[in-house]
Amino acid sequence: MKSWCSHTPSLCCPSFVETAPTSAYSSPARSLGDTGITPLSPSHILNDADPVSEQQTFLVVVAIDFGTTSSGYAYSFTKEPECIHVMRRWEGGDPGVSNQKTPTTILLTPERKFHSFGYAARDFYHDLDPNEAKQWLYLEKFKMKLHTTGDLTMDTDLTAANGKKVKALEIFTYALQYFKEQALKELSDQAGSDFENSDVRWVITVPAIWKQPAKQFMREAAYQAGLASPENSEQLIIALEPEAASIYCRKLRLHQMIELSSKAVVNGYSASDTVGAGFAQAKEHVRRNRQSRTFLVENVIGEIWSELEEGDKYVVVDSGGGTVDLTVHQIRLPEGHLKELYKATGGPYGSLGVDYEFEKLLCKIFGEDFIEQFKIKRPAAWVDLMIAFESRKRAAAPDRTNPLNITLPFSFIDYYKKFRGHSVEHALRKSNVDFVKWSSQGMLRMSPDAMNALFKPTIDSIIEHLRDLFQKPEVSTVKFLFLVGGFAEAPLLQQAVQAAFGDKCRIIIPQDVGLTILKGAVLFGLDPAVIKVRRSPLTYGVGVLNRYVEGKHPPEKLLVKDGTRWCTDVFDKFISADQSVALGELVKRSYTPAKPSQLVIIINIYSSENDDVSFITDPGVKKCGTLRLDLTGTSGAAVPARREIQTLMQFGDTEIKATAVDIATSKSVKVGIDFLNY
Repeated sequence: MKSWCSHTPSLCCPSFVETAPTSAYSSPARSLGDTGITPLSPSHILNDADPVSEQQTFLVVVAIDFGTTSSGYAYSFTKEPECIHVMRRWEGGDPGVSNQKTPTTILLTPERKFHSFGYAARDFYHDLDPNEAKQWLYLEKFKMKLHTTGDLTMDTDLTAANGKKVKALEIFTYALQYFKEQALKELSDQAGSDFENSDVRWVITVPAIWKQPAKQFMREAAYQAGLASPENSEQLIIALEPEAASIYCRKLRLHQMIELSSKAVVNGYSASDTVGAGFAQAKEHVRRNRQSRTFLVENVIGEIWSELEEGDKYVVVDSGGGTVDLTVHQIRLPEGHLKELYKATGGPYGSLGVDYEFEKLLCKIFGEDFIEQFKIKRPAAWVDLMIAFESRKRAAAPDRTNPLNITLPFSFIDYYKKFRGHSVEHALRKSNVDFVKWSSQGMLRMSPDAMNALFKPTIDSIIEHLRDLFQKPEVSTVKFLFLVGGFAEAPLLQQAVQAAFGDKCRIIIPQDVGLTILKGAVLFGLDPAVIKVRRSPLTYGVGVLNRYVEGKHPPEKLLVKDGTRWCTDVFDKFISADQSVALGELVKRSYTPAKPSQLVIIINIYSSENDDVSFITDPGVKKCGTLRLDLTGTSGAAVPARREIQTLMQFGDTEIKATAVDIATSKSVKVGIDFLNY
């Protein structure tokens, strides 16, 4: 049914929206005795083949892969798009861990001023006197907070290692500022003169399963860090991590990947080679090439795609530190454009899950009360212990037979004796954990089975999630599965994926798998239109009034205004969950101010995971943001008695965007779409 507006000028009174109750279950219109929004135009979607072409030109694209456990940047000059340069080698590093990226760790002084980032932050914190360390604010793995916080705002807090609270926005801003300075310094050194920020297009990667508030939070932090500004928002692009990986994987040559499946010999590894051995050879190849930080990307589509035909499908499994993200793409030839076939799915099944299991094991042996106290009283020593575990975690493999030794910091052994009155060795003997022993060199000796057991819950979650995905009809005929992200280096995960899905599709791991997203994000910055079709993760819409139809609409929704019968709280759907939406496709709506003199219209946006939504009060429908139309400066000399503001929304990009125009004057209207401060 068309939802046209009647001729009563007061019918789109936005005052109710500004003061609307936050609960989606009470009727905003009813509670304030007002009628709500009535769209002027019927619901329809406008197909524009091409998005608005960008006027601005940049000399260089810099991508920041802001990871949960490690981060880095890479860049490419727009005149040489085939060359991707990975950032300068970082100082510091861990034994057994490649340091092409730096840990996502940040250190603030006791006065809460930025001190250092990455290895520098970790090493400085480690060297502080234990009592002094308690005053400093050390944060790590903080990116997950944006995924796990249901009601994320600009005021969301993070907790430092010493238990003190600090604003998340401040920390993300410091981190992005740090990367901006490092990248501009490297570009200036390379160019031989100062490189201006205005010459750079920035790309920041986020998980595809992140909701709009988290993406907007990242953008706000980038604005505060000076990467771009709200007035020049196009200077910053948000890239979805598995999409970036997918874009890079299209370019792979045969020598740049390892195939786990037994269908063919790739790169000289036959199926009889163990997964771990094949990967070790590849890593050695990468290590030899690491001195060169420039990667050449083929202009042509890589050899892997020479086997792909129009319409072929593949899955990208991006397994990082915090989350696992699954994306299903279909290739569109001849240009090799990509189309998303199923909305991005995934969850918090990153390698952090293995760390949590290790912590649970320590709690079982030494007591939860002791571990909690130790983390607060000796925060730097706790960080040391987790670094030692990280190195051994990377040595876990399906066919390993010898135990793994994890060094306990002296302060752990010492503090435990003071806390409990007996030794660490005594605790291990008393605990029922028989696969962890004490070694006289001051180490925990874990049997390979014990280490593998720490991986099991996380890997089981990933496999289960993939199984669910493969049940979907859109995913049934997938040709390739690309395993990317830092956790993809884990032989235990490789083996599990191979065992579960090796008979369904070919399983491919790009070499230097931890940099796949970073390189793909640079390619995305050079050509943001490469992904032509995406899927909406949620159903979005607004609450409107429709003419009341007896028998169709519930009696409790009836509202009579000036003799006209209206149905309140009707959900006017912009887009449905899992709906296919092309890049540049616009959803068009028109709204009218209550009074010609009105300067601001604020409209609540609602979302639901369900497709079948009738009213904004339906179960599962949540208020998720606001659309703000700022009419100042748009009125001409003669303001018509009835103004129409046409709003155009784009859902086919990595972020939801909106523009608006005053039909009477053809002037553009300043529009804000806000998922954080509503």
